[in-house]
Amino acid sequence: MGDSGNLEASVDRLLNEEKQMRLAENVAGTRKAATEILQLCFEAKEWKLLNEQILNLSKKRGQLKQAVQSMVQQAMQYIDQTPDIETKIELIKTLNNVSAGKIYVEIERARLTRKLAKIKEDQGQIAEAADLMQEVAVETFGAMAKTEKIAFILEQVRLCLDRQDSVRAQILSRKINPRVFDADTKKDKKKPKEGENIVEEAPADIPTLLELKRIYYELMIRYYSHNNEYLQICRSYKAIYDIPSVKKTPEQWIPVLRKICWFLVLAPHDPMQSSLLNATLEDKNLSEIPDFKMLLKQVVTMEVIQWTALWNKYKDEFEKEKNMAGGSLGDKAGDDLKLRIIEHNILVVSKYYSRITLKRLAELLCLSIEEAEKHLSEMVVSKALIAKIDRPSGVVCFQIAKDSNEILNSWAVNLEKLLDLVEKSCHQIHKETMVHKAVLRS
Repeated sequence: MGDSGNLEASVDRLLNEEKQMRLAENVAGTRKAATEILQLCFEAKEWKLLNEQILNLSKKRGQLKQAVQSMVQQAMQYIDQTPDIETKIELIKTLNNVSAGKIYVEIERARLTRKLAKIKEDQGQIAEAADLMQEVAVETFGAMAKTEKIAFILEQVRLCLDRQDSVRAQILSRKINPRVFDADTKKDKKKPKEGENIVEEAPADIPTLLELKRIYYELMIRYYSHNNEYLQICRSYKAIYDIPSVKKTPEQWIPVLRKICWFLVLAPHDPMQSSLLNATLEDKNLSEIPDFKMLLKQVVTMEVIQWTALWNKYKDEFEKEKNMAGGSLGDKAGDDLKLRIIEHNILVVSKYYSRITLKRLAELLCLSIEEAEKHLSEMVVSKALIAKIDRPSGVVCFQIAKDSNEILNSWAVNLEKLLDLVEKSCHQIHKETMVHKAVLRS
């Protein structure tokens, strides 16, 4: 039966058997006959005939869903045993054509698409691989395992980032809720109720939920680096740092904690940055890298920082980051670090002075008067502080930002004073009227 001469006869016999079983609606018999035909073609290494038979059997009138599903699953096992890449691509495309538009083989179609995209990527066709992956919306697949869905979407995001399509990468990344990584995987899985989809087990090559969490945040770091969103990069590193497997070994958490410290300093000053900065300072592991603990303390302390002294001390550590996990801090990181130190110093000055000359401010910031005025103006525009510059006299007036409650209280006090004045005025007018009437009567 396995000889090439008898192959055609054996296939014809099984086709007749398959027809009888199909017309009788015998699911097990149809499935058995169909898979045996594919097995014969595979054993004879007749790849062209195999593709023909897959298409032929799937197009039979009244073909059973279970038979098509079994055929696709059976043929998928042959993909890795194909003799060359052309044969492999041809087989994948045949199976994709068969599974197109069939909801009962949607998971198989997604896996086939991923295999084809991997081949395209290996051939250097990144754009084609990304387009192929985006054709499949796995988030709508009820029967696919959660980890496999996440892995598929992350692959879509990665390919979009590889082709420099950051907008589409962001859209795809939003399909994943970060809270899904914090779900307790140890809880017993509930048995599906009647009528619910049965969720398939994820393949062995799919990473675990915690491994996927790390991949997700590494991809988010790549995306945020595109626009130098330092605070978001820092939050992503913080999420990686909180993974139990990372915290176990110093070789893994030290580079991550270094990155957290750098990006905290690089991030613009706001409540979220301040909160993260104080939380990081309380971390006991920070004592293992004392230089970075000192750096964060300098930023937290409301004292003027000398830029040249700071840069001379941390320049070597800054350059070291290129050779550590996560790579360099970015092309603009050096300039942005200087800018953050200037902004910190201006905030410190605004705490201690209500009025200061531009000349003295420039001396404290180690800048020219024009540069000091430029940075101060940028901070006022971004609402980081409230200040007014009297340019003719060269004086800067700092004001404390009032919250809504304080503003409302001041209005209430002013209204109370106004009402008191009105009441006193009315009393005086009434008194004068009474006196005037008394004089007229007399």
